[in-house]
Amino acid sequence: MNVRAKIAWTIAATGLLTALGVVATVLVGFQRFEHESSYYRASAFLERVVVMVPDMLEAHERRGEELTEFLRSLVLLEPDTQLYLLDASGTVLATSGRAPLVGVKVKLEPVMQAAGPVPMPYVMGDDPERMEADAVIAARPVRRSTIGASAAVAGYLYLVCHKPVLPQGRWQALRASLAWPTLGSLLVLVGLTTLLAAAVVASVTRPLRQLSDAVAKVAREGLGSGATAALPALPASTRRDEFGRLATGFSAMLAALQQQWQALQRLDHFRREGVSNLSHDLRSPLTATATCLETLDARLAGQPQRESDRALLAVALRNTRTAARLVQSLGDLAQLDEPQFKLHLERVDLNELLDDIALRFAAKAQAAGMSLGADLPSEPVVAQVDVQLIERAVANLVDNALKHGGPGVAVRLSAEAGAQEVTLCVLDNGAGIAAAELPHLFDRFYQPRHNAAPAMGEGGKGLGLAIVKRIAELHGGRVDVLSAPGQATRVTLWLPVNAAV
Repeated sequence: MNVRAKIAWTIAATGLLTALGVVATVLVGFQRFEHESSYYRASAFLERVVVMVPDMLEAHERRGEELTEFLRSLVLLEPDTQLYLLDASGTVLATSGRAPLVGVKVKLEPVMQAAGPVPMPYVMGDDPERMEADAVIAARPVRRSTIGASAAVAGYLYLVCHKPVLPQGRWQALRASLAWPTLGSLLVLVGLTTLLAAAVVASVTRPLRQLSDAVAKVAREGLGSGATAALPALPASTRRDEFGRLATGFSAMLAALQQQWQALQRLDHFRREGVSNLSHDLRSPLTATATCLETLDARLAGQPQRESDRALLAVALRNTRTAARLVQSLGDLAQLDEPQFKLHLERVDLNELLDDIALRFAAKAQAAGMSLGADLPSEPVVAQVDVQLIERAVANLVDNALKHGGPGVAVRLSAEAGAQEVTLCVLDNGAGIAAAELPHLFDRFYQPRHNAAPAMGEGGKGLGLAIVKRIAELHGGRVDVLSAPGQATRVTLWLPVNAAV
C-alpha cells in the first residue's frame, strides 16, 4: 500500500470514528436531557402534590384505600410513572400501582438526595417494580401536622419515572425511522469524506510521487550518459513548500552524483587503458629477456664449471616468466573489464571441454605426484558460452589445484546440466581453506596467508580467481568456493544455458 492510500484510509477511518463519536455523544446527551427533563418535571409535580395534600401520612392511616385511589388518579396526569408513599426508613406504605409492593424497601440515599435542599441535575434510584434496574426518581419529604416547631421528616412522597416501552410494531417503526436514516447519512458522510481525502491527498502528494518515480528511474537505469536525460517531471523548483525544497535538493544531488560518476568512469577508463598499454609495452621486453636467458642457458649447458651460473640463470628465467605471465594476466583482466568487450558465444558440449583440459594437465599432475581426471555424465552438457574464456577459467582452477595440492591429492572435474544453468566443478581433496579467507578469494591481488588450497594463480599474485569471477560475470553466471580446513575444496562455476549476448 502506497503513502497516498495509507493517508486516505487514515483520514477515512478518522472520519468514521469521529462520526461514530458524534453519534454516541448525541445519544448520551439526549439521554441525559431526557433524564433531566423527567426529573425536573417529576419534582415540580411532587411539589404541587405535597402542597395540595399536606397531611398525607394521616390520610394513609385513616383512609388508606382512598389515598391509594387518589395516588392512582394523580399518575393519570403523568404517564409512565408510579407514586409511592414511603416511611422515614424507605419502606413502601402505599403505591399507585396494582402490584402488592407494600413493605418493599428502597435505598434511602437516592431518596434523600432527591428530597434534599441541594439542586441535582437528576437522581437515579430504585424502581420497586423492577429492583434490578435503576430509574429516574423524584422525592419530597412528608411531615406530620404539628403545632409549633417544624416537625421532623416522617416519610417521603416518591415518584419513579419508567422508561417507555413501545409495542413491538411501534419499536420496529421507530428503529427503522431512526437507525436507517442515521446509518445512511453516516455512510454518505464517510464516503464523501473519503473522496475528498483522496482528492486532497492526490493533490498534496503528487510532487512526492514525481520524486519517487525519478528515484526509481535512476536506480533502474543508473547514472550513465543519457540515463538522467529523460527523468519524470520533477516538482517545480519555484515551489516554496517542502516538496519544492526537496526537488531542488534532489536535482542538485543528482547533478553532483552524475559528475562524480562521469569522473569515476574517466578515471576507470584511464586505469584500464594504462594497464593495457603497460602490459603491451612490458610484454615484448620480458619475452626478449626470457629468450636471451634461455639462449645463454643453452650455451652454458655441458660446462660443469658454469653450473653455479646456470643456477642463477634458472632463477632469473623463472622470475622473468612469472613476470611475463603476470603482465599478460593484467592486460587480459583490463580487456575483460572494458564495457565494449563482447563475448563470442557458441553452443558447445562442456564435457568435451573438460576432457581436453584434463588431458592437457595430465603430465603436470603426474609430475607433481597427483591424480587428475574428469567425471563426466553420459548425456551432453550443452551451453552457449565463449569457449576460449570458459576454457581459461577452468584451466586456471585446475592449475591452482595442481600448484597447491601436493603429492597424493586427487583433482576431479565434473559437469552437470540443469534447466536454466549448467555447473562446472573442480574438486580436490587437499588441506582446505580457512573460513576467514573464503570471502576474499575472488578479490584482485588477494593472497591467502597459507598457500594450502587452490585459491591463487596467474603467477601467485591473486589474479587467477579474479579472472575466473570476471569471466563468470560476463556470461551472467557466478562462481563460489565450498571448503574448510582439513576437508575437500569444491570450486563451482555456474553458467546460464543461454548466455545473454
